[in-house]
Amino acid sequence: MPGPMGGPRRGQSVEKAKDFKKTTAKLIRNYLSKYKIALVVVMIFAIGSTIFTIIGPKILGNATTEIFNGIISKISGGSGVDFGKVGTILLTLLGLYLLSAIFSFVQGFTMTGVSQKLTYKLRNDIAVKINKLPMKYFDTKTHGEVLSIITNDIDTLSMNLNQSVTQIITSICTIIGILIMMLSISWKMTLISLIILPIAGILVKFIVSKSQKYFRAQQDYLGHVNGQVEEVYGGLNIVKVFNAEDKVNKEFEKANDTLYHSGWKSQFLSGLIHPVMNFIGNIGYVGVAVAGGYLAINGTITVGNIQSFIQYNRQFVQPINQIAQISSMLQSMAAAAERIFEFLEQEEELDTAKGKIDTSKIEGNIEFNDVKFGYDENKTIINDFNCKVKSGQKIAIVGPTGAGKTTMVKLLMRFYDVNSGEILVDGHNIKDFERGDLRKLFGMVLQDTWLFGGTVKDNIKYGKENATDDEVIRAAKAAHVHHFIKTLPNGYNSLLNEESSNVSAGQKQLLTIARVILTDPKILILDEATSSIDTRTEIQIQDAMDNLMKGRTSFIIAHRLSTIKNADLILVMNHRRYCRARNTRRIITKRWILQ
Repeated sequence: MPGPMGGPRRGQSVEKAKDFKKTTAKLIRNYLSKYKIALVVVMIFAIGSTIFTIIGPKILGNATTEIFNGIISKISGGSGVDFGKVGTILLTLLGLYLLSAIFSFVQGFTMTGVSQKLTYKLRNDIAVKINKLPMKYFDTKTHGEVLSIITNDIDTLSMNLNQSVTQIITSICTIIGILIMMLSISWKMTLISLIILPIAGILVKFIVSKSQKYFRAQQDYLGHVNGQVEEVYGGLNIVKVFNAEDKVNKEFEKANDTLYHSGWKSQFLSGLIHPVMNFIGNIGYVGVAVAGGYLAINGTITVGNIQSFIQYNRQFVQPINQIAQISSMLQSMAAAAERIFEFLEQEEELDTAKGKIDTSKIEGNIEFNDVKFGYDENKTIINDFNCKVKSGQKIAIVGPTGAGKTTMVKLLMRFYDVNSGEILVDGHNIKDFERGDLRKLFGMVLQDTWLFGGTVKDNIKYGKENATDDEVIRAAKAAHVHHFIKTLPNGYNSLLNEESSNVSAGQKQLLTIARVILTDPKILILDEATSSIDTRTEIQIQDAMDNLMKGRTSFIIAHRLSTIKNADLILVMNHRRYCRARNTRRIITKRWILQ
């Protein structure tokens, strides 16, 4: 809800765009220009609705004048009130208000369609853009920041656009129209009404300037309080283990006390705006009433016109408040649009594919030639790496945490491009493949599992949607997860998500392994694939994975030596370099490599 003088509720700070004009121009040029006809319709019907509403009080004043003159005539011995004429005036007024409502409905319906179509297009553009962005972009952004653009910023843009366009038109028309009607009744009374406005504006500006600093403090400390609650709630076990309840309570009381005082001051000061406006407005009404009475006694104005003028005077402040509110809405809308456009204008992954490579004939021979890579070009992780992997070989990659093991498989799948050197698959540079075709060659099981909202069957079929039920069951049995699935209430049709409380971390890992087994890839990548599985299950999974890896090139990242003991080649990474070993004994004896 907006505050009494419009703008953000209770005087809250308004987020502003870095470049309001440029962002607004881009929004109009790239998006709103496609809905020119609809926006013209909105403008015409908004103006029509406003005009019909503005004329209403003047016509109602004529009815009041007719009744007043009739009463005076009756007292003087005349015919009295002409109710037929009064009825005609009231029916005319009813017709005008009905037309105003119809026009308002049409412009609202049309503008809602424009804003929703714009929202629909922006969401589609963002969804397409996400898949085109390089992984390094997401390394610099949190999930919350990206999601905020898709949800909060688009909703803010849609909602504010829907309200602001029509309000700008109606508010401007209302101010101009009411001012004309007031001047047509009495320029003297209009002057009294206008004198009051700058006084009210000065007082409101003074109050807002005082309350703003307290609102900023309130928002800051609200963030502190929320962050503290979230931190304590998330680490409640740790708080209890170390008996830190009293310490946590004292810290919260201190932050909450500061929040209370800043909140009280900001709410009290901003709450003064409404009574101050009412007081100033009432002074204006008194001045208008006195002036109107004086003019009526002199016979220069009718009683009905006085009544009409008072109605106009009351309505005159509303569009001014709305314009103040619209300015805040436009600023918020521009700030949201700016973030959306910044996201849409991010540099995309380069398309380096050279024609269509037939992936059905790929055997899985991989070659690394002088590969050099670093997430930061000034700080390399991999230096001059050379290696040849034959089709069907099992390659183990080991090394300390942060040495760059996972980075190697990310380079293989072109989540990142090498800084120099090349990676070849069956003699083809991976940059020559279309990314989608290249990634179809790989099956990947990560240490961090992820289940999508849907059934167990849908999760296993994620990489092969046309798989039959028999194929899904065979994959589940190969991953030793079939028995667990059968214990679920609806078996393979049971609904799962990442937060499923009835699925353990190890069972999630098994489901992701079944997902990869079903896709039957040419090249396997296992990144700590059995890290969440107990030793007994690991033995079962290892047997299944050994059968799966037969005839396929496989890259295994692991810390457990049992996982890599049957590897054809072991790559030990440390200090940004690789050392090769043919067996696990060499890894153990060359401890300097892992230091």
